[in-house]
Amino acid sequence: MKKQSPSFIEEPVVVTRSRRWRWAALAVVLALALLLQIIIADRKRLATDPVWRPRLEMLCGIVQCSLPPWQEPKAFHVTSRDIRPHPSVPNALLLTASFRNDAAFAQAWPQLEVALTDLEDQPLGLRRFEAREYLGNEPATPMIMPGQSASLTLEIMDPGKHAVAFRLEFH
Repeated sequence: MKKQSPSFIEEPVVVTRSRRWRWAALAVVLALALLLQIIIADRKRLATDPVWRPRLEMLCGIVQCSLPPWQEPKAFHVTSRDIRPHPSVPNALLLTASFRNDAAFAQAWPQLEVALTDLEDQPLGLRRFEAREYLGNEPATPMIMPGQSASLTLEIMDPGKHAVAFRLEFH
């Protein structure tokens, strides 16, 4: 009489190479899918990196996702600037300036930071202005094109005789 194994014990399964290959391929596909999900989820932050931006543009072209407009505030350059006492408002200054987008791509209109400073370049007054404030109304287009210039005029309060200089920065 032949001894029978209990029913819960089965013969060992021999894993073939093709089965191992399938599991390895599945693991690689799942890892790539996870990586793709992470990149797409973090695309807004990665889109600010010049190395990642072209790759994300290509990827979003394939998977139909969107990217925020490219922004490089350091590519905005002031081409002229002037500040003087306001001609009709006491204790106010009239600031005029022009700037240009020197980036190779269109950008969203920047925030403009104006700082009035003393002799040690310490700010006496500082404020950020949105495009609609420094342009006088909403921009005609949401983007400023490469090489495009813009002029601005701001009426600001005079912080007093200690203010001897000013600086403009884009954000």
